[in-house]
Amino acid sequence: MAGTDEDAVATGDDDALYVLTAVLLTPAKFPSVLGDDYPEACATLDLAPLAEGYGLVLGQDGEGARWTVVIDDVSLVAVAIASWDCGMEHELSPDERTVVAALPGWPLEVAVSAPGVPAPHDPSAELSERPPLCPPDTTEWGPAQRRLGADEIALRWAQWREQISDSEFAPSEGADGAPGDAEDAEESRDPQGDEENEGKGGKGVNRAGIRRVLAEARSYVDTPPPLGRVRSSFATGDARTLRADGPGWSLVARTDDIAFVLLDEEPGEVLPIGRGPELPGLLEALDKMAVRPS
Repeated sequence: MAGTDEDAVATGDDDALYVLTAVLLTPAKFPSVLGDDYPEACATLDLAPLAEGYGLVLGQDGEGARWTVVIDDVSLVAVAIASWDCGMEHELSPDERTVVAALPGWPLEVAVSAPGVPAPHDPSAELSERPPLCPPDTTEWGPAQRRLGADEIALRWAQWREQISDSEFAPSEGADGAPGDAEDAEESRDPQGDEENEGKGGKGVNRAGIRRVLAEARSYVDTPPPLGRVRSSFATGDARTLRADGPGWSLVARTDDIAFVLLDEEPGEVLPIGRGPELPGLLEALDKMAVRPS
């Protein structure tokens, strides 16, 4: 959203912020590129993980400098985002009393800029005591890239799911007698189905990694993880979309369907897990304890 004079927000100085976009930072919805859970995402921005969360307003001041204004009026930002998503114009002008902090830089990539001001750049060091925020490096595979991949799967579930045939999954038992859904994943997938996108899905499956993910996800049911590690959102019909993250892994699933896993140690690989005898119960249990949008 390109800023206008009406979208100018006071940053605590004489300059105003020309709003470009905004995102939510709450336990149920936060930029996952910033962390595996809500407290970690808050820590990236030096914010206390308040239960109510925050709204992050990203924009430029009159000199073109990048700023992230943190406000505690979450509903104001949520309404603005919902309006923009529907293609509607909506003025976002938070009251100065709602401003929690004005942080230099942007924690996320922003593809637009404010008209009539210099190109986006970091503010001078004299204007802030902390280094400017910058988006995590996603040029190489790592935690940030892995979480972005999981975001993409959740957003475009149908496109990813259609690459997997249920006939490819054969239920089996694990070596310990427990249901072995990890054995159901016979190969990772290239969702585009061509050599150009081969990096998105290899041929081998790190079954040990999948077993570790399933074990850690099960442990969340008995010992709740940090807030936001498991999130549940709307899907089609009565199903829910589940998102779970942990040290080195991300899982995306539909409660009525299969799951996909991404691992730090498997660059670019998307590993499917069949329903089998174990996954449905695990997904149901995770959904019951997951954080949901209010």
